[in-house]
Amino acid sequence: MNMTLDHFFILVEPEAKVADRLLEHGFREGPRNTHPGQGTANRRFYFANGMLEFIWVKDADEARNGPGRKLHFSERADDPTASPFGLIFVPCKDNTSPKMPFPGWHYQPDYFPPSRGFHVGANSHNIAEPLCFYFPFHDPGVPKPQPNRNPQTVSEVIISTTSTDTEGVLELASQADRLSIRSGKEHLMDITLDHHDLGRTEDYRPTLPLILRW
Repeated sequence: MNMTLDHFFILVEPEAKVADRLLEHGFREGPRNTHPGQGTANRRFYFANGMLEFIWVKDADEARNGPGRKLHFSERADDPTASPFGLIFVPCKDNTSPKMPFPGWHYQPDYFPPSRGFHVGANSHNIAEPLCFYFPFHDPGVPKPQPNRNPQTVSEVIISTTSTDTEGVLELASQADRLSIRSGKEHLMDITLDHHDLGRTEDYRPTLPLILRW
């Protein structure tokens, strides 16, 4: 596979108070951000080779009618059966191919210049499936260096989804290194840091569909 997982998000309640749980366990938070035209905002936790983002709908009208309306963030936030997850990929360092890694459509967000848009998986209309984004450049706009970056390395991310792979996007996305997408009875993100070397595990359910191992 000629792409790698760059970062991943969970759609949560406004202001993402649930992210405070990670602060309680010693993880450092990076700067927050908003997404003009998309109607969302975030809290971010950077790691040595990736980022966990907590995203919420800040402006429902903008989310439903702005350039990002086909992402269905507002509808996902209102439907408890929807997948709250998103996966953002970038090309591998030696990949110079202009070919997109899965079927989809071009999304030009207001917060990026016209030459730096996303490719969005064709399954975006199915809110039961995770959103998949491919940024066809090596830098997806995350500031570097990041002084609040946590030292841990993301070893594995496992996404459970209750939906079938309706457009074939998830099968292709799951070929990326460090990522597995599986069928499950509930939506769940299971993240392993540093190969679980310290033997710590925190299950944040039911307030957050996340298990974190480090």
